[in-house]
Amino acid sequence: MVPLSFADQEFFLTDSGALFWPRENALLVADLHLEKASFYAQHGQMLPPYDSRETLERLALAIRETGARRVFTLGDNFHDAGGAERLEPHAAGMLAALTRATDWVWITGNHDAPKPGERAGTPAGGTIAEELEVAGMILRHQAMPGEIRPEFSGHYHPRLQITVRQRRIRRPCAVVSCDAAGSGRMILPAFGALTGGMNAADPAILSAMQPAHTIHALLPAGGRLVKFALWEAGNPTHP
Repeated sequence: MVPLSFADQEFFLTDSGALFWPRENALLVADLHLEKASFYAQHGQMLPPYDSRETLERLALAIRETGARRVFTLGDNFHDAGGAERLEPHAAGMLAALTRATDWVWITGNHDAPKPGERAGTPAGGTIAEELEVAGMILRHQAMPGEIRPEFSGHYHPRLQITVRQRRIRRPCAVVSCDAAGSGRMILPAFGALTGGMNAADPAILSAMQPAHTIHALLPAGGRLVKFALWEAGNPTHP
């Protein structure tokens, strides 16, 4: 867990991709995608059915390590709207215990919305919101282009892709933008056990973070925060 400054406040980024907010005693996580394996199994692609257990175990550990009393999930909590109803008893019990032990808020994402004719399941415990403003910070699922307020979001599953000593490295990362006035926005890495990722320098991510003066990828490594430049206004070497 490493400290980072964002929007004039101190936060801690965990190795698992959760963000701890000491001022609010809150843990932020994005894109749990619970029950992704069971969703694929319904369509004939068999995966080990324990992704929800693994994700919830990692989340419980992050809560214990930080001492967080509040949890905000930033959307795509389940892989589909019926995921909550497919939780096997052990994972359902884990989730119920976590939502009882904390002030838990589910912010909804595109995967959580039911398709036409589909009924949405209800997660065990907690409250549900489309987006929130907490202590001046906007919490939503997908970064809104043009947003000038401090913002936390998910959706894109950013991963840093670099080559070091002829080795290709892909690591989940946070993406942080800073505008000319010093205000910032952050996309958190996906927290779920079965989530893939998008190149942090992908044009879709860079576009979503505008207006910006700089955009960086951040990840914890070796007990410190590592920062990689992704984009800078007026710099032709950055996409």
